[in-house]
Amino acid sequence: MTKPTDIKVIAPNFKRRLSGVTATIVRLVPVQARDICIVATGPVIPDHVPQIPLSALLTLPRKPLRVWHARRNVEMIGGLALKYLLGKHLKLMFTSASQRKQSGLTRWLIRRMDAVVATSDKTAAYLEGPSTVIMHGIDTDTFTPVEDRTVLRAQMGLPTAGQLIGCYGRIRAQKGTDAFVRAMMQILPQHPDTHAIVMGRAVGEDEAYLEALKKDVAAAGLAERILFKPEVPTEAMADWYAALDLYVAPQRWEGFGLTPLEAMATGCPVIATRVGAFEQLIVEGKTGRLIAPDDIPALAEATNVALSEDTNLEYWRSDSRDHVLANFSIETEAQSLISLYRSLLAE
Repeated sequence: MTKPTDIKVIAPNFKRRLSGVTATIVRLVPVQARDICIVATGPVIPDHVPQIPLSALLTLPRKPLRVWHARRNVEMIGGLALKYLLGKHLKLMFTSASQRKQSGLTRWLIRRMDAVVATSDKTAAYLEGPSTVIMHGIDTDTFTPVEDRTVLRAQMGLPTAGQLIGCYGRIRAQKGTDAFVRAMMQILPQHPDTHAIVMGRAVGEDEAYLEALKKDVAAAGLAERILFKPEVPTEAMADWYAALDLYVAPQRWEGFGLTPLEAMATGCPVIATRVGAFEQLIVEGKTGRLIAPDDIPALAEATNVALSEDTNLEYWRSDSRDHVLANFSIETEAQSLISLYRSLLAE
């Protein structure tokens, strides 16, 4: 068990629902813990992640100096409260993935941080002050290709013949789920052996959005070829990418966007919109294609061309995996953050 006095870095996760930030902490902290004493804290941290309960923050010894690494406003507020109300000896750090002008509150909070990380060059451009760009990485041992996609699909109960296209994540307009569905409705009649998968969770008003898409698909006679699947646990995601021939990231807006990296790490090429960090992740014509957001005809055309040119798709498969290995390993991200932690602790 970790001694409170040994803890060097705390990574808070105050949100109860699964989110991109939660996934980042869950995959990153165990890797960082190999080289520095870091713990997560929050209500939904899996058991395998080094952690302390939220209540332990109140009784945590004031010293030694620690880094509080926040990724949301509420966590920046928590760090400020611990430092200035409870007297904890902290250096405050914030990672921003936003690609829009921050609210007045967010800007005020960021100005009180000792260090700021941006997850892409685009994100850094929206920040008022200096930041360090550290892009996300992927566990390439978990997200890896399989020898036989047909066998994997059979094990998962997915269509084994023809090509398989996927679009995963939260189901809502911001994520472009409808753009993917409508593009598939255009091109699937031209590719009779191809199937598409929409997988993810719709919450609140987005449940009606999902139901409307399902009705449109059924009305088009494609209910057996555009498959709607429920969200699966994070640890099961690698197989869902590895089973695909092509992954589509049709977002209208995105902070960073890990799904293209996850797909490419399994050797699955990607067609994505020019939002988030996608332009820095995907190499046009080498690991996939980039299109304008909210351009359904362009999405349909790019997908149609990719499916029609089998040779290109196979070249993209090899290049996709190599590209992630060379540039986006989780170890690289972990070490870059640890270097920043240590520089703060040395001050």
